[in-house]
Amino acid sequence: MAGSSSGQQDSRESVIGRVARILAAFDRRNSALPLSVLAERADLPVPTAYRLVTELVRHGLLERDEDKRIRVGMRLWELSTRGNDRLTIRNIALPYMENLFESLGQLTTLGVLDGGTVLYLERLTPEGMDVERAHIGQRHPIHAGSTGLVLLAFSPLNFQEDFLRRPLPRYTADTVTDPGLLRRQLAMIRRQRYAVATGIGMPDWTGMAVPILDVDKSAVAALSVVYARGKENAAAAIPALQAAAFAISLTLGSRPRRDED
Repeated sequence: MAGSSSGQQDSRESVIGRVARILAAFDRRNSALPLSVLAERADLPVPTAYRLVTELVRHGLLERDEDKRIRVGMRLWELSTRGNDRLTIRNIALPYMENLFESLGQLTTLGVLDGGTVLYLERLTPEGMDVERAHIGQRHPIHAGSTGLVLLAFSPLNFQEDFLRRPLPRYTADTVTDPGLLRRQLAMIRRQRYAVATGIGMPDWTGMAVPILDVDKSAVAALSVVYARGKENAAAAIPALQAAAFAISLTLGSRPRRDED
């Protein structure tokens, strides 16, 4: 029976915990779910899921469509946009991202570190370009993309070392999982202030990313473009990315120097 594994724990778990599991049950491929499927994905008994969903719908945090499928409500989106520094970065970065997109014509993304993964805040995609990953709100492994490598390289040393002690899954033949080699790559990224990563997360694509730095030289976000493998143009992309990141940092209130090592 769906949710039976959590039935005994149901009375001990907080309401917030159960609501969080309901909200986490939705993803890009499952944006609208029947109640029974939602209860199963949230590992809750159907009566519990029904009661919580009814309350969430009443407050606009979830919605029911004509087929009685449940989806995330606009009220939840509205609340999520208030008072979040990450979204402030997205709003400031977007005009510069649009300029990059117009000049380079490539997939352009903005990502941050969140909960041990890369979280994408914005994505601009050329017409006809089919890249499954890096959608807005999607998460990606830190070591399997140029965005994550840049964010890791400019994160505090204790965070880096904690990350490098974890098991690192291999996603393609080019994914680097050796901690020693990753340390050398991160040192090089810090020196050159950009990352180029070919095929490490998706075999047919190359990502190029630069950090958006705070006053303490830590990365608050990373800006990236993605090329089809074999069609990279780093000579055009890297300077354009660095100029955009520099401007975004200034707008955020940082005072990075272009000539810093």
